[in-house]
Amino acid sequence: MIPPETHLSYALGYLQLGLVAEAREELAALPPEVLCATPALAVRLEIAMADETWDEVIQIAPELVGHDASLERPWIAWAYALREREKISEAQETLLAGARLIKDPSPLVPYNLACYACLLGDTAEATRLLAVAIARDKTWRDIARDDPDLAPLFVSKK
Repeated sequence: MIPPETHLSYALGYLQLGLVAEAREELAALPPEVLCATPALAVRLEIAMADETWDEVIQIAPELVGHDASLERPWIAWAYALREREKISEAQETLLAGARLIKDPSPLVPYNLACYACLLGDTAEATRLLAVAIARDKTWRDIARDDPDLAPLFVSKK
C-alpha cells in the first residue's frame, strides 16, 4: 500500500509536468479523511488553480484557510478565483481579510489588492498599493505595466 504522502508527492510531480488529470488520479486513491487534511487540501488547491476550475478553488481555499489562516497561498488563490468569476469586490474583501492574517505577506498581496482597487475604479488606492509592492520588489513595476487590470494607472504615462 502506498502511503498518502507519496500519492500527494506524485500528484505534485504530475502537476509540475502539466499533467492535471494524472494529478487528480493520484488524489482519487486517497481516503476522504486524508483529502480533508491540510497537506491534501494544499495539493487539491494547486490542482484546481492549474486546471482553472475557479468554483473548486473557491470551495477549497476557505477550507485550507480554516486549517491555517496565516498561509498566503489559499488567500491569494481564493481572491484570484473570485476575480476570475468577476466578483471583484468579493476578491478585494477576501484578500484584505487575508492580508491581516498572513504571516509576512509577499509583494503579491499588495499587488493583487492594487489590481482589485483599480478594477473597482479606485486608482489612488491602486497606485498606493502598487507602490508598496514595488518598494518590496522592483520587478513588479514591469509586470504592472503589462497587466490589463492596472492599465488605467499607465494610460497618461505612455
